[in-house]
Amino acid sequence: MPDEPRALIEQLHASPWRAVLAITGGGSAAISQLASVPGASNTLLEATVPYAESALVKYLGFTPESACSEATARALAMAAFQRVRRLAGDCEALIGLGATASLASTRPKRGDHRLHIAWQSAAETGVRSITLTKGARDRAAEEALAAEFILHALFAACDLAPHAIATLPTETLTSRRANHPEWLPLLTGRSLPCPAAHSALFFPGAFNPPHAGHHEMAAYAAARYGRPATYELSVTNVDKPPLDFLEIESRLAQLAERNVWLTCAPTFVEKARLAPGATFIVGADTILRIADPRYYSGSETGRDAAITELTALDTRFCVFGRAIGEHFTAAENLDLPPQLAALCDPVSETDFRVDLSSTSLREKKIV
Repeated sequence: MPDEPRALIEQLHASPWRAVLAITGGGSAAISQLASVPGASNTLLEATVPYAESALVKYLGFTPESACSEATARALAMAAFQRVRRLAGDCEALIGLGATASLASTRPKRGDHRLHIAWQSAAETGVRSITLTKGARDRAAEEALAAEFILHALFAACDLAPHAIATLPTETLTSRRANHPEWLPLLTGRSLPCPAAHSALFFPGAFNPPHAGHHEMAAYAAARYGRPATYELSVTNVDKPPLDFLEIESRLAQLAERNVWLTCAPTFVEKARLAPGATFIVGADTILRIADPRYYSGSETGRDAAITELTALDTRFCVFGRAIGEHFTAAENLDLPPQLAALCDPVSETDFRVDLSSTSLREKKIV
């Protein structure tokens, strides 16, 4: 190993930083380079190489749209950060690093040779990406370069001044960072303070992306109940890593000038516990999920217990019709358990109908 990266690894091992790495597709030599310098156990708590698709899905908890993408690298970094938190306890200098690569193989690749590296700490999300020039290096050279880039990103994330990396004139490294230490509670399972009083009106959703239909629903509900609507964005979702700071920034930017509450409450029972007496704006598809025993491990008893708690918390739902599949499902025509139906204020199709959905917009890449 050259003297310069070795010296930086020695500095890293002497620092308070503790790390977990998850690397797929290439660059795993970075792990052995870290481990080959004395003191590695001070820094490297765990490293994994989820190379097979099944291993990657198991590590992430969901199937990514692409194995090699910025989004997948960031999801790996967040999963690694959650892992290092469990392993290191109360240590503050924690980092999860994820990397995914598509490099030269035994068969020519139609797509680009590329590398995405992301990191997550208590204060920051960062990501770096580079597209390599096809045919300029063999697999071994691309592997070595990927490992160097991974170490370079780790040094930068841990506040060490990394050495320069020699790239070709045709290759450009892109980098983004979002620093938000005030959002650390969200990564430890704690919601931020509610910006509105209890007994308020909340519009829960992923808002990926938000669209005119969302805003029209919020305006209609606000007029109906005589109070402004607050958008509620849970950074945690069932079986997925939390949203990272870059993603939260992006969602908030698209909800500019709206009242937004960031929570760690993926279920409606959790939301209602945070805001007793609240009214939640939902679509027909969402209220049907609340009624479906499949979302309670197949247990009608579990579903009924959740609805009973929602009732005790004085929860109400302003329910809008929604296009489900190829058909529009009107809120007033839903078949719901009586106890849940008693909590609902359906909005008739004749009073309000919008067929837009975030899913269709993402598929069409319309924002």
